[in-house]
Amino acid sequence: MTIRQLSAGEALPYELVLLADPERQAIDSYAERSICMVLEEAGQVVGAYLLLATRPKTAEIMNIAVREDCQGRGLGRKLIEHAVQHCKELGYRAVEIGTGNSSLNQLGLYQKCGFRVVGVETDYFVKHYAEPIVENGIPCRDMIRLRMEW
Repeated sequence: MTIRQLSAGEALPYELVLLADPERQAIDSYAERSICMVLEEAGQVVGAYLLLATRPKTAEIMNIAVREDCQGRGLGRKLIEHAVQHCKELGYRAVEIGTGNSSLNQLGLYQKCGFRVVGVETDYFVKHYAEPIVENGIPCRDMIRLRMEW
């Protein structure tokens, strides 16, 4: 298993990142400005994250995804830990991540990794996404913002 930066000529693994963000237009709004890291196993991309500098000394994990047939094996945690370490190496002092109010597994994972809830953007997904999102039987309406500092 290796995690590496996507090369300049490589295509973004849309089939993967669309698992975390269902609108390609939203992904396109941040992908070009982001660093894309991919997790590979046996020559196959099975995970990815996009990291974007948002403010001085702060970056945001804009998208993080693990292929559905590879979930439940700790790969999401490995990607988060890699992203945090990469941010430290780049000189950032904090990393943020946002997820939907209905993303129960992700909210748990991010907090287990050391992120703390710092805010809620009410109706974010209602205002910014054309189609309604439902996860775990819960309408996804609000963006839960989390942050880790060091």
